[in-house]
Amino acid sequence: MRVGTNVLTEATQRSQQDTLGVPWWVWLATLGGLAVLLLLDLVIVDRKPHEVKAGEAARWVVFYVACAILFGLGVWWFGGDHFAVEYFTGYVVEYSLSVDNLFIFMVIMSSFAVPSIHQHRVLLIGIVLALLFRGLFIAIGAQLISRFVWVFFVFGAFLLWTAISMLRDKGESEEAENAVVRWVRKAYPVTEQFHGTRMSVKVEGKRWLTPMFIVIVAIGSADVMFAVDSIPAIFGITQEPFLVFAANAFALMGLRQLYFLLGDLVDRLVYLSVGLSVILAFIGFKLVVHALHEYALIPHWFEIGNFLSLGVIAFVLFVTAVASLLKSRRQQRDAVNTENAGTS
Repeated sequence: MRVGTNVLTEATQRSQQDTLGVPWWVWLATLGGLAVLLLLDLVIVDRKPHEVKAGEAARWVVFYVACAILFGLGVWWFGGDHFAVEYFTGYVVEYSLSVDNLFIFMVIMSSFAVPSIHQHRVLLIGIVLALLFRGLFIAIGAQLISRFVWVFFVFGAFLLWTAISMLRDKGESEEAENAVVRWVRKAYPVTEQFHGTRMSVKVEGKRWLTPMFIVIVAIGSADVMFAVDSIPAIFGITQEPFLVFAANAFALMGLRQLYFLLGDLVDRLVYLSVGLSVILAFIGFKLVVHALHEYALIPHWFEIGNFLSLGVIAFVLFVTAVASLLKSRRQQRDAVNTENAGTS
């Protein structure tokens, strides 16, 4: 028991010497900056409900990616390359995992027949709710890993299990209505039709919820479920709560516009689940190795570094995208050839 206590003490001392040390005013400035970005999006894009076209979405995606990069450069300038690489790696992981959310978002939007002019408002409110819940998860996770080294084993095992489950369950249809949505439907009356962006209306003196409210609950709760996977994953990259939250925030804020930009193109990423499962398995293995290192069970040089992690993740994403697009193109060509053969 004394050995375990000594190991934990040494690990804590090392972590204290290698922390970013973010003061409270930087947290406030970051939260304020994110709030300004959301208000800017709300005023410019959502002021007048309209269908978001690919060109408009592309410009906003570039804008949010540029904001994320500028933030990372700021981390590099004030915190050094070590924390900057952790942030960029975490951002890439969160963004890539968020792409998988798009499948669920599309199922939800289609299932509830959300008018295209209101889809941006749904995503905006849903993701704001997701940010609040993720902030809570991050705070809990940060407290756990700062006190108990064995939590890394738990996170690592969970990610390995998730990776295997993702491979096993790929291709299965997702439900638009989860347990939270079904509970809301049972607890409150819901109108059949949308009433603009209103979330509730009065019908014969009684307050009814609208499908807009149900869709927002579905989007927000679905993203919370995804956070159960993504939060342990990014803690495998960095244990800095500030970087974990920032990477999550920028990834989620850019996800809304990515939804409109990619559209049906997401269906062409046929190997996305395979690539993401490889990334989750790699991070899970990295967490287990880190825990073994903290308990002094393996040599120091065996731990996986940040640059190697970034390289592996970027390589897997590149191979996944190229392989998916090649297969999608081949499937389209085969479909055309089959159609031509049938008409000849």
